[in-house]
Amino acid sequence: MDGHFLTDIEIKQFKCFTDFKAAGFKRVNLIGGKNNVGKTAFMEACYINVRSININNMITAICGIKFLREVLNSKTTKSEPKKLLNATHRYSATSNLRNSSLLIQEKDALKEYQFNIDGKFKTINDRELTIILERIENIGFIDNLGWNNEKLIQAYQSIQKADQETELDNFIQEFDHSIANFKVIGDKPQCKTNGEYRDISEFGDGLKHYISIICALYACENGYLFIDEIDNGIHYSQLDRLWEIILTVSKKTNCQVFASTHSKEMLESFARVATKLDEQDISYTILVKNKQQELKTISLNYEMLLDSMKQGHEVR
Repeated sequence: MDGHFLTDIEIKQFKCFTDFKAAGFKRVNLIGGKNNVGKTAFMEACYINVRSININNMITAICGIKFLREVLNSKTTKSEPKKLLNATHRYSATSNLRNSSLLIQEKDALKEYQFNIDGKFKTINDRELTIILERIENIGFIDNLGWNNEKLIQAYQSIQKADQETELDNFIQEFDHSIANFKVIGDKPQCKTNGEYRDISEFGDGLKHYISIICALYACENGYLFIDEIDNGIHYSQLDRLWEIILTVSKKTNCQVFASTHSKEMLESFARVATKLDEQDISYTILVKNKQQELKTISLNYEMLLDSMKQGHEVR
């Protein structure tokens, strides 16, 4: 496994997590668990950690995931970055890659932002904090609403740079035989069917989600891709092919993938395709609560997952 991959993380403080540890991550990782157990928050914590190469990128990650949550809750379509940052009062996580933390404190009418990245501490008061949002091309997060047109178009440029338009079109035709090809015309992602191009929104959320994942695998070359609720809009009959694409393309682009699901069908497909391809660089992490309602993990590698599936154990 490549040295830049996230293999373990301790989330000391973030949302529902306190002194939480998870380990054993591989190139492709599926995160499971019951509804509202914290799968999305876990993915967000990992995303912030791998993005925290400096303060600007850490802030960008925190603001980005908060903005996605506000859009999901229909609270806003536009927010000031500082307002988004202030919603996360505390974040602290240590991984094999880095130690990163943020603590926002208010005392004597003075607000301070205390940052720590790999032992380099910096305190900035509210009046002096200037937020500069920075983009890292090869670290992506696809939330459960899917990508908007702007992000999809940006990722599609990686397909073009790699001269993989034909491969993408072949993948799309497997998903829907009526579609001839995909193009960006002007500022609109479009698919050609029955001899004419139509806006991608006319084909349903599943197709856009499918195309976004494929484009993201190329855009996140030598980086990381986080996919929340990976089976969103994808019919169960397409799951095996989706996993084949993720496992093969992520290997080609050296992209580490984290995907969450609560679907039994998605887990079964994951194990089935890994067996078919003999792809052992995978893991399945289950988030559970013990009797004290503390969050814990059960981590299964390739052999452990297949053994559990063969024995018919409940591993969700």
